[in-house]
Amino acid sequence: MMNQKNTGGVLAATVLAALSWSGPARSQAVKTPYPEMAPTEQYRIASRENEIALARSAAPPSISTDAEVLVLGSHGYETAAKGKNGFVCFVERSWAAGLDDPEFWNPRIRSPNCFNPPAARTELPQYLKRTEWVLAGATRQQIIERTSAAVTSHSFKTPEAGAFSFMLSKDAYVNDAAAGPWLPHVMFFIPHGQADNWGANKERSPILGQDGGAMESTVLFVPVRNWSDGSAAPPSPKKHVHT
Repeated sequence: MMNQKNTGGVLAATVLAALSWSGPARSQAVKTPYPEMAPTEQYRIASRENEIALARSAAPPSISTDAEVLVLGSHGYETAAKGKNGFVCFVERSWAAGLDDPEFWNPRIRSPNCFNPPAARTELPQYLKRTEWVLAGATRQQIIERTSAAVTSHSFKTPEAGAFSFMLSKDAYVNDAAAGPWLPHVMFFIPHGQADNWGANKERSPILGQDGGAMESTVLFVPVRNWSDGSAAPPSPKKHVHT
């Protein structure tokens, strides 16, 4: 059986990670107010139209208008709008986090994300599959085992070259510490072990991120100056950040 920290899958280091401006760091909380999954309805957005709008807010309209949009259904994500440009926008829920994250079952999490075509091919399928497992009632331990098997069988792929995503929504709720969005940023997905090649987390480097467990892709965070609606980002980073 693999250690939980090493079986989070490709999004484990991405979503709902507790980071600081000087570099990523996991939450130090020993106990969590979310020891198990809440009733499924608490993870849903009541209005389908509102979920579509929130998903599109992840990227600039010039991209999200022609992107495919997914919304959370009863058994997994469903296509709510066909796309034309290969991008896929959707709203991540809490289980996109690492399997040992204290907010793994936090029903408040709403993190709009928009994957470019390479990320949609290699990163998105892993999150969609985990969502299917969750909605079917899988426990964390079962998710660990299934993730391990999927990586071993190569049904979960390493990041395709050029894989990245936009997270530029002002309306995100990334974790309880932030109680809202972090900074607008883009995320780059690269094979595990390559963070140093990008200068991530070096002094004054604009690139944040670190290599997680050996089973995880490395995710790099690059804050940008504007939200998807064009308004300016905060002049200084918040202490608690994203996912």
